[in-house]
Amino acid sequence: MQQHKVYERARLSRDARFDGKFFVGVRTTGIYCRPVCPAVAPKSKNVAYFPSAAAASEAGLRPCLRCRPECAPGTPAWSGTSTTVRRGLRLIANGALDDGSIEDLAARLGVTSRHLRRLFTKHLGASPLTVAHTQRLHFAKRLIDQTKLPMNHVAIAAGYGSTRRFNDTFRKTYGRSPRELRKSSDEVFDQNTALSVRLPYRKPFDWAGMLGFLTGRATPGVEQVYEGAYLRTVSVAGQPGVVEFRHDERDASIRVLLHGIATTTMFQVVQHVREILDVDAPLADIGDVLSADKQLRVLLRDNPGVRVPGAWDGFELTVRAVLGQQISVKAATTLAGRIVRRYGQPVALPASLAQASDDLTLTHLFPTAAKLARARFNDIGLISSRAETIRRVASAVSRGEIDFEQADDPETFCQQLMTIRGIGAWTAEYVAMRALKFPDAFPAADLGLLKATGCDGRNGAAMLKKRAESWRPWRAYAALLLWNSLSGSGG
Repeated sequence: MQQHKVYERARLSRDARFDGKFFVGVRTTGIYCRPVCPAVAPKSKNVAYFPSAAAASEAGLRPCLRCRPECAPGTPAWSGTSTTVRRGLRLIANGALDDGSIEDLAARLGVTSRHLRRLFTKHLGASPLTVAHTQRLHFAKRLIDQTKLPMNHVAIAAGYGSTRRFNDTFRKTYGRSPRELRKSSDEVFDQNTALSVRLPYRKPFDWAGMLGFLTGRATPGVEQVYEGAYLRTVSVAGQPGVVEFRHDERDASIRVLLHGIATTTMFQVVQHVREILDVDAPLADIGDVLSADKQLRVLLRDNPGVRVPGAWDGFELTVRAVLGQQISVKAATTLAGRIVRRYGQPVALPASLAQASDDLTLTHLFPTAAKLARARFNDIGLISSRAETIRRVASAVSRGEIDFEQADDPETFCQQLMTIRGIGAWTAEYVAMRALKFPDAFPAADLGLLKATGCDGRNGAAMLKKRAESWRPWRAYAALLLWNSLSGSGG
């Protein structure tokens, strides 16, 4: 009842802080809206509240064409409460339900299909299939509004097997065909133009902090910060390309440009970018917990939009973390660049970046695990123990013993990673924080964290770990705040 009252006040005042946290179903019209919808507010007796767009859809409601629920920033209702749901959503975004069943998904998560349905209903108000369907339909709607992609490309990008099926599903949901909803009839599409999508976020977003973190750790040849944007080379479905992130503060969104990346993989790539930039971070929930600590409260005041940067590739990040053991960030970055030049795959810039080619230094893909498993690393400046650790990690990944895409339980993943000689708790927790996007990961032995908290004396790691118990389940964000207080030390 208390939550209902909060939602009611937020809806009537059109409070932007709640945009995306819940959706408003209107019984008399059969539509669902964002709490900031500019339409005349319906009477309370005609309103129902839903924790997600998928829940409203499952109740038989259509998305509002005025406030466009697909453009709401995403702070999921389950955030911080269910590791299984978070892992399930990650696998769904990677296409787990495109060809597989809920039973298959549940098996990968180590639970029964019945329990998985129960968890999704509890935290999202909808079944896994409805969640997957709503995500893809919303993605298609954003492509219709934001791009000039032909409708058959939109259908493919959103994961529909045929344009006819896409048109039928769209009409059933919106009451109109995709072509009727496109504002402009101009569908001229240049294959050499970068695909572009906007990812809305809830303010604030510390883009300068995010860019600073990525800049200091940008691997030469693979990553580059250029004219206020972050770019990196990627391999998607075996094809090289470049992803680019730009910040639009006026529109409260991140503009994602995909260069040389096929529309067939667009949904998975964009969903992955959401994780990398931590677009859906529940800042209010994080602040409520961390502000109870006096030191973190001050840091939150100075940096209310803290996000935990993710990683494009878990193996790449693990190599980077091994390189960073007991040396500076700058030194580790230099070593990473040398490894890329020697073992990475050379690539040419996509045509959509041709005009900027003189200023861009993106030249390689990061080396594969198979390549580094047999690398000698001679004359690179890498000590033999680190080189051997990288080879062991690469071999484990090549054999399938370590899989960053299976969304393992974070604690199980860390234990498994630490079975590799040369990988300790610091490395495992750091990888879980950025590659698995585990919000409670915390490398308590990190020298920067120990220094920032004044725990760098005897038994400092144990002291910090004990203190950080009150920061759960957002210890990763506490780590970022503390690192930022030292001008980006750590990682």
